[in-house]
Amino acid sequence: MNGQFHNLAINRYSCRDYQDRMPERSTILQLFETVRVAPSAANAQPWHFIIVDKSPLLNEVKSCYAKQWIQSAPLVIVALGNHNQSWRRADGKEHVDVDLSIAIDHLTLAATDMGLATCWICKFDAFKCAEILNLPKHLSPVALIPLGYPADSPDTTRHAKQRKPLESIISFNGL
Repeated sequence: MNGQFHNLAINRYSCRDYQDRMPERSTILQLFETVRVAPSAANAQPWHFIIVDKSPLLNEVKSCYAKQWIQSAPLVIVALGNHNQSWRRADGKEHVDVDLSIAIDHLTLAATDMGLATCWICKFDAFKCAEILNLPKHLSPVALIPLGYPADSPDTTRHAKQRKPLESIISFNGL
């Protein structure tokens, strides 16, 4: 398989070192035009993204994540799930995390396509982040996404994409 999308998906990686260069506001807006069209259950779009690019707020948001490498990111996007807008299935399952994951995937792939890099962070102090941003209860921080121009590059040792073989993740017509 050699399609453009396949190559884009292969080239996306979790960047952990960024150039000291802020993406242009127009570039960020262009990126979010792609995020805006992401599908969601019942087209509810139960998300909001806070783009944090000014200190001291940026440093406070970065402090919600324990790893030092985040300090090199020129900005951090806080992906919020809106529980008041989320579609719920008949059994009560809320789809905010599913819908937001689709939007974040659009974000990471579009960023890669634009020469930017990201890292999808879920292991952070969401309670501290919500407090720093003074979020209402119906909005929950689901992920932090550092964004910028990469200072590193994917290599086979640090950014290897070890994936299960295809036959172990699919089956036809049942297990």
